[in-house]
Amino acid sequence: MTEGERIESAAQTWAAISDHAERYRDRGFGLTADKLHAGGPPPRSLRGTPVIIDTDIGGDPDDAIALICAAIAVPELALVITSDEHDGGRARFARYLLDLLDRRDIPVISGAQLNDTRYWVVADLVPDEIPTQSDDVGQAVNALCARTGGPVRWVGMGPLTNLANVLTNDPQLADQLFITQTGGAINYRDPSRASHNFRLDPKAAITVVNAATNLHLVISDVTTNDAIAIRSGDDIYRHLCTPNAPAWATVLRQHLDRWYTTFHPFTHQHDPLTLTAALRLPFVTFTRRHRFRIEDDARMFLDPNGHSTWTATNADYPAFLTWLNKQLAW
Repeated sequence: MTEGERIESAAQTWAAISDHAERYRDRGFGLTADKLHAGGPPPRSLRGTPVIIDTDIGGDPDDAIALICAAIAVPELALVITSDEHDGGRARFARYLLDLLDRRDIPVISGAQLNDTRYWVVADLVPDEIPTQSDDVGQAVNALCARTGGPVRWVGMGPLTNLANVLTNDPQLADQLFITQTGGAINYRDPSRASHNFRLDPKAAITVVNAATNLHLVISDVTTNDAIAIRSGDDIYRHLCTPNAPAWATVLRQHLDRWYTTFHPFTHQHDPLTLTAALRLPFVTFTRRHRFRIEDDARMFLDPNGHSTWTATNADYPAFLTWLNKQLAW
């Protein structure tokens, strides 16, 4: 049985059980019916479909780590777009890393520039000969979607400005883009504000939540966990320091050093975890049972009348770290 046949069989099974539970709701199957309806049918197979990464790379190193993992492990990676741009510097850094990883086949597009440039620590790591990248996000996304015809996976690792612009200018792409986004929070560490990616462009976050047809949110409640923090004494960091490290690993280690010195002595692996969710690896668990509303400042609150969006509820952190270590080995 092929993967597509397994997915179709699972969907048919879900429909049959859901119908049975609903039919016999008054005989004790009401709770089962509610859970089945809340969870929805099994998601369709996305194996082999193109991947777009939208990243604010160059600040917190988890973006760079996610891009490296994708370049190594995802042959379907087809396009990289940068968000919260820093005068084109994020796109040039992404281009540099991809070149070092021998992924010159992947175009990089310089995306929307916002006003928050505080998280930028890699300026001196990008050689002068790395050119400025194209900035036509809409054309690049439309060309890829037209060329593909079917589903395209969008992995959002930064503010949602680029995606909001795409969905606003080309609303028909809402059905074609299968979006997995780092960000949002039900119980953020600072209740007075939204999580980082949503906070940088609240209007864009609201636009995407309202417009996206296929949206999975890997919320901060799940990604902000010390179990997936990388510090200078950890195995991953020490491995990057070995004498035989490839050039990309040396650049990543330098990136980590600048982050540790300038901002924090650790980096949570928000974006690599989101990448694994987009790849449908078995580390992140989602549910649609917890509906939420999104306020004007992009804070999220539980609301039974709110959005029924796939939202991460927990993750298998040890299994994820095993995967991450494997990707960053050589």
